[in-house]
Amino acid sequence: MPQRPAADRLRWVEWLSLPLLFALWHLIAVVVAHRLLPTPATVLAELWHLASQRSLLADLAITLSRAAAAFGLAMTLGILIGAMLGRFRLPNLIFTPWLIVGLNIPAIVVAIACYIWLGLNDTALIIAVTINKTPLVAVTIREGVRALDHGFAELAAVYRMPFGRRLRLVIVPQMMPFVLTAARTGLSLIWKIVLVFEVLGSDGGVGFRVGIFFQNFDVPGILAYTISFMSVVLALEYLVMRPLEKRVLGWRPARP
Repeated sequence: MPQRPAADRLRWVEWLSLPLLFALWHLIAVVVAHRLLPTPATVLAELWHLASQRSLLADLAITLSRAAAAFGLAMTLGILIGAMLGRFRLPNLIFTPWLIVGLNIPAIVVAIACYIWLGLNDTALIIAVTINKTPLVAVTIREGVRALDHGFAELAAVYRMPFGRRLRLVIVPQMMPFVLTAARTGLSLIWKIVLVFEVLGSDGGVGFRVGIFFQNFDVPGILAYTISFMSVVLALEYLVMRPLEKRVLGWRPARP
């Protein structure tokens, strides 16, 4: 009977990770015993209070809608640009310096410029986040296009496969690891950037509310909003990204 991979046998360890984090947090808070470092129980009580007032849920909905719009735009533009740069040499030579600038320009500069030009509104925020995220997606997709196995392309040409079938059976399966990598890293960056931009200029959202809590030194409120947001991120990772990754990359051999 074949043994399960080591990753499957040790899956239970992953489920102990967050309880361990909360236990460590509680221990540090008890040792420090300061009002600016509340215990997890205090923060969870504040989280329940804010959720019952519905302000937390409304702010979460605003932030998630902004992040989703920016993520969709950045992924679409990044995939198109990255595919072009990976496929054609001349555009890659022309636009590689642009990508370097886009990858390294401070996000805060882009946000301030967009707010000045477009005003303090959702359009400016979404465009600023998209500008910051698109170069990273483009670079990842470009490397994926360069890594395509030409042997499969030649095999498809020999069998005279139509372009649609070649795209579905040859190109997309090879590109999916790079697309998922771009999506996962993109989400991790977009959450952070959206919150920072909401602090700078916004009339609602998690970042806007955290900025108000900061002005009042309300640490339980800040941590309560942080936990609520991280809960959404973890749910997206375990309920969406990992099942999707398992489904589209199931053809690859399992790691020991």
